[in-house]
Amino acid sequence: MSSPPDTDDLVRRAREGSPRAVARLISLVEDAAPSLREVMAALAPHTGNAWVLGLTGSPGVGKSTTTSALVKVLRGRDLRVGVLAVDPSSPFSGGALLGDRIRMQDHALDPEVYIRSMATRGHLGGLSWATPQALRVLDASGCDVVIVETVGVGQSEVEVAGAADTTVVLLAPGMGDGIQAAKAGILEIGDVFVVNKADRDGADVTARDIRSMLSLGERREAGDWRAPVVKCVATAAEGLDDVMEALDKHRSWLGEEGRLTERRRRRAAAEVEAIAVTALRERMGDVRAGQGLDELAARVVSGEIDPYTAADQLVDAVS
Repeated sequence: MSSPPDTDDLVRRAREGSPRAVARLISLVEDAAPSLREVMAALAPHTGNAWVLGLTGSPGVGKSTTTSALVKVLRGRDLRVGVLAVDPSSPFSGGALLGDRIRMQDHALDPEVYIRSMATRGHLGGLSWATPQALRVLDASGCDVVIVETVGVGQSEVEVAGAADTTVVLLAPGMGDGIQAAKAGILEIGDVFVVNKADRDGADVTARDIRSMLSLGERREAGDWRAPVVKCVATAAEGLDDVMEALDKHRSWLGEEGRLTERRRRRAAAEVEAIAVTALRERMGDVRAGQGLDELAARVVSGEIDPYTAADQLVDAVS
């Protein structure tokens, strides 16, 4: 049995840029290790510096290729970049399928780029439950930008907006993405819309459709952000300057309007709530093991008490 990690040493080495230390810390996060509370406490003073970019879109639009192209542009600015590629879980191992890392081999030998595939492990929101804590690890380890690339899972993709400072929605021509985006509620969460594979027929139509849908849904006040629609060909690095210009403008707007702090406060609130709910579920499991929940359920079925009364009693037992 391995000895518990030296948290202070891991954090120190991660802060110095050790990929092994960063990997170990994220593994502790994914495994919900007993030392996780200590790790998060040690990391907290060093967080809040990274710009978090969320990138989402339907399968096949070129998320990994676009992510790789953006990493290249960001490295050209001498920025340290972290990538969290949230993959579908393997049905055999429960681990990530690693397709994204295979497609991002161009950066494999760059010490200023850290790429990590994380498994959703059945989580339907497109993001692993551990993603917020993994973001903190990369933030504290000195990454200037962290890109969170999510698996395309339809209507649940909107969860990425809660984890990012700037959310990029990637689309492609000929895939019905305009209609799908409207159905999935993605139009509401995108800060920048990018039509990839713009060298294909229908790219202009897709861009026009998205612009039309955005204008139909607009209820903006003075000073509100107006999401741009830009086109690129990620495989040929065409149009990336336009994409980065749109991203830079949104980042500036967040700072000028005071929205960045607001977004991060909402993100922290959601993270705290998720941790609290997980703790409550664990306690409920203890109550269930003691037959408390089954007894309450039996009383509800018999008509002795109503579900609300039962729930109140369950909460009292948990607390």
